[in-house]
Amino acid sequence: MNKPVRKAIFPVAGMGTRFLPATKANPKEMLPVVDKPLIQYAAEEAVKAGIEVLIFVNGRSKRAIPDHFDKAYELETELEARGKHNQLELVRNILPPKVSAVYIRQPEALGLGDAVYRAHAVIDDEPFAVILADDLIDSGSDGALKQLVDVYSQERCSVLGVEKVPMSEIHRYGVVAGRQSGEQLWEVEGILEKPKRENAPSDVGVVGRYVLTPAIFDFIKETQKGAGGEIQLTDAIAALLSKERVVAHELQGVRYDCGDKLGYLKATVQYALKHPELSEDFHAYLKDCFA
Repeated sequence: MNKPVRKAIFPVAGMGTRFLPATKANPKEMLPVVDKPLIQYAAEEAVKAGIEVLIFVNGRSKRAIPDHFDKAYELETELEARGKHNQLELVRNILPPKVSAVYIRQPEALGLGDAVYRAHAVIDDEPFAVILADDLIDSGSDGALKQLVDVYSQERCSVLGVEKVPMSEIHRYGVVAGRQSGEQLWEVEGILEKPKRENAPSDVGVVGRYVLTPAIFDFIKETQKGAGGEIQLTDAIAALLSKERVVAHELQGVRYDCGDKLGYLKATVQYALKHPELSEDFHAYLKDCFA
């Protein structure tokens, strides 16, 4: 696999039931962290990693996502007429000109594996990334996905983004079995989706970032419904191990689980504290709150 990682899949067809009623008509990926929606943070991370094609696998109620990345003629005209040039640039530059967006419908929420498989015709025979926008990872200027792309360029095999997680939370993750082969690298020997604590092979959980070879599609196609009655990407990766090497890389940065209300609030606070327009005043406000 000598081809570069140019394409990324964003599975965004989930219902976002943990945030109802806020997500009744608005996708959870459009929930803002300060002044940008989660999906824009994910897209920006992909662009920093060299991704040129963003593939959004969405559901029937997710029009807000393509609208967000589309050109907004009326809004741009109004901002220009009012002389609001800073806001105009923000709206115009959500995606760089060299980056294209593709939208694919997932008619039924059958799981992450099914969502990824829906994009196989666009991926063709190239390696690709998968980004779950729920996992907002603050990892500096390059972003979390760039770490995996760099590992892929060296190892030339599928790479899973992982972190060590508390055993009390292990049932929420795909958990890696294997041996550590470097400071941040594991040779994956198995992977188990949402195990009970007593069955977990380690405390190393997959956290919403993947670089995969196109061979994964053959295994997803043969994967039966697993945990939660869904087609699990984890199960397909476990089967892929019979054919190809897979490694896991411990991501550097702070991850916020924005699919969870508390994680979302933590992200909002932390991103507000470092926002160039808000940080000083917001810090003073919090100090007053806890004085």
